Amino acid sequence: MKYVFLIIPCILCLWVPLYNRLEPTLWSIPFFYWFLLVLVPVSALFIWIAARIEGSDS
Repeated sequence: MKYVFLIIPCILCLWVPLYNRLEPTLWSIPFFYWFLLVLVPVSALFIWIAARIEGSDS
């Protein structure tokens, strides 16, 4: 189960057609940039969840 939480951010980061566009903009920042900026804390959250799941297994 923990591997699912680790693979989701990887898939989101590698799925370039998902975020390779300019619209919608956020505070005049194109979608491409703010999606990648949002992906950093989201990835950290998923890694934290995977670590918590691993901790409960052992």
